Amino acid sequence: MQINISFRHIESSDALKLYVEEKLSRLKKYLEEPIEAHVVLLGEKFRRIAEVSLDASGFRLNGTEETDDMYSSIDLLVDNLETQAARKGKEKISRRRSNAAAKDSGALAETDGQAGKEGQEPRVIKTEQVHAKPMHLDEAVQQLTLAAGEFMVFTNRGTNRVNVLYKRKDGNLGLIETVG
Repeated sequence: MQINISFRHIESSDALKLYVEEKLSRLKKYLEEPIEAHVVLLGEKFRRIAEVSLDASGFRLNGTEETDDMYSSIDLLVDNLETQAARKGKEKISRRRSNAAAKDSGALAETDGQAGKEGQEPRVIKTEQVHAKPMHLDEAVQQLTLAAGEFMVFTNRGTNRVNVLYKRKDGNLGLIETVG
C-alpha cells in the first residue's frame, strides 16, 4: 500500500503518519493490490479534518471526517472507508455471482428444462416484493376473496406479526403465522 500524507496548517508529525498508516492497513483485507492512498490532514481554528482518496484496482473510495481531535477524525474516516470497501466488495461478489447465474441459466435452457437432476439444488427463479399491510384477519379474508391472487401477506393487527393467508386446493383458506 502506497500512502501519501499531506499536512495543511498543522505541524507534520511522525506519530500522525504512523497512526494513519496503521489505520489504513485495516483496509487491505477488503481491497486488491495495488492500493494508493492520498491523505490530507487539515488544521483549522477549532476543527481537525482528515480527507482521503483511495484508489485500489478497480474502484475508488473517498471520505472526509471532521472533529476537534485529529486522531478521532482519522478513526472515523477509516471506519467510514471500511464500510464503503465492505459494501463495494459485496457488490462485486454479487455481480460475479449474477453473471455466473446468467451463464448457468443459459445452460439450463439448453437442457430442455430437465430440472431436478441429482446434485442440483433448486434456485429462486422469480422474486417478488410484497408490502405487508396492517389489518385484521377478517379484513385479509375479504381482500383475498375479492382478489385474483392465491395468497395475501399482511401484518396482523392483533399480534403485530407478519401472516400469510392463502387459498387451498379444497376451496378453504390457510393461514401461516410467523413466530418470534
